[in-house]
Amino acid sequence: MRTASGATLDVGRLVLLVLLVGASWYFWYSPLLWPVKVLVVMMHESGHAIASLLVGGSVDRVHLQVNEGGTCFSRLPPGVFNRIVVSSAGYLGSAVAGALLMLATFRFRLGRAVMGAASVWLGVMGFFYAGDLFTLAFCLGMAAAMGLGARFLPSGVVDALNLFLAAFTALYVVFDLRDDLWNSAVRAQSDAAILASETWVPSIVWAALWTLLSLLLLGVSAYWALHAKPQAGVRMPPVARARRV
Repeated sequence: MRTASGATLDVGRLVLLVLLVGASWYFWYSPLLWPVKVLVVMMHESGHAIASLLVGGSVDRVHLQVNEGGTCFSRLPPGVFNRIVVSSAGYLGSAVAGALLMLATFRFRLGRAVMGAASVWLGVMGFFYAGDLFTLAFCLGMAAAMGLGARFLPSGVVDALNLFLAAFTALYVVFDLRDDLWNSAVRAQSDAAILASETWVPSIVWAALWTLLSLLLLGVSAYWALHAKPQAGVRMPPVARARRV
């Protein structure tokens, strides 16, 4: 299928993405997926941490929990804008991570680079910001596993793992938004409630804004990742002519 811009829909990638999302959904409660869920929680908390540093603040510590919870303790310069940026960076940061994973794996074929970068990210978060032994052990263990995978696994296996992680992250972001922001009991203790107390904007408004932006980001990145433009200037090799005897 070709769009007006000349890009074509890669049906194979689309089918693969749908299958991976379906598999993630079907095995959602399997204990085998627990490490991946905690990994996505780390993406959420890393969003808060990175935003804290970008606005001129500092990060004291990050905690991950066995029950798939997480917290990020940071110090911010005064100002409502800084609070809005840092509070929004959790859910939006997870969506950004999912979008980048889809683009890097589907569009740009950066399998080993993605896995290697994830290893470095987890190592940095573990060494510098882990606030407890479980967080430290999880970050360093996953960093070692991804680093070894990027170095020694066959390219096909690396690509498959990255594609699964991209699909799972996108699905987790959607579920996270649904469970945290659209459940009134949970929303009362979420980042949306923190912003509501500081800005007087109702938490439901922040929930709607973050949900809209996250879904839009994931949708645009999925569309771009699943469409490929034909490369200009590529010519078919000339057909060899039969030689006369």
